Amino acid sequence: MTANVRAAFNGHSAQAIPGVKHTIAVASGKGGVGKSTVSVNLAAALRDSGATVGVLDADIYGPSVPSMLGLGDQPKVVEQKLVPLEAFGLKVMSIGLLAGADKAMVWRGPMVSRAIEQMLTDVRWGELDYLIVDLPPGTGDASLTLAQAIPLTGVVVVCTPQEAALRIAVKALQMFRGLNVAPLGLVENMSWFVCGRCSEEHFIFDHGGAERAAQRLGVPYLGAIPLEKAIREEADAGSPVVLSRPDTAGARAFRSVASAVAARISVQSFRRLPVINVR
Repeated sequence: MTANVRAAFNGHSAQAIPGVKHTIAVASGKGGVGKSTVSVNLAAALRDSGATVGVLDADIYGPSVPSMLGLGDQPKVVEQKLVPLEAFGLKVMSIGLLAGADKAMVWRGPMVSRAIEQMLTDVRWGELDYLIVDLPPGTGDASLTLAQAIPLTGVVVVCTPQEAALRIAVKALQMFRGLNVAPLGLVENMSWFVCGRCSEEHFIFDHGGAERAAQRLGVPYLGAIPLEKAIREEADAGSPVVLSRPDTAGARAFRSVASAVAARISVQSFRRLPVINVR
């Protein structure tokens, strides 16, 4: 399959990352909500639809994307540019590939910011329809650096249904709004669990909180992802569930979210096209 993706018109004469049409941040504000899992499967679903996709793991202190995609080699350097590794048709870059999976990054804020800038601009990303950036939890240096360094197409905020997680996710969303980054929408992860014995849906962390928050904030609701054993198993095995187990409920949910994200970006890109007066 192939995808015809229109580049965003952002008022700049040139793209901040040459060849990259859209840069999408995936944020959460809070750790432990499955943001990296959503990032990887969102990227894989977009790639499976025919788009060219890259993944930047910007979580400097806790990079998990390489293990979720089964990567461990170090990237090569060609003409002073890093060459991203490839997995499942995705181009991937992470500090975990450069420093080693088991090394702790004891860095202050300026070093984190510089590392993210380098992984954005000193990497041979090539021609990409989408670059998915997996941000660390919180609203600190990494998020600020990304929003200020390049014109982001938008941000996807991942949360779980319970009120405590939603409050932090809303703060992250409002931060990006303050930085003039368009919110593409909210994703509710771990939304429900299907019991293997009774086959009934159980709402362990409550249900529908993200959809209600999206309505209250006036942003799109992109969909819900179940709490499913297959998602965890495939992430641990280094494979996106949308590709390895495409018929599971989790895989279908991820594809639905990816479709909603692509639709939002398409509409947003159309609205930003320059107006041409024809006389």
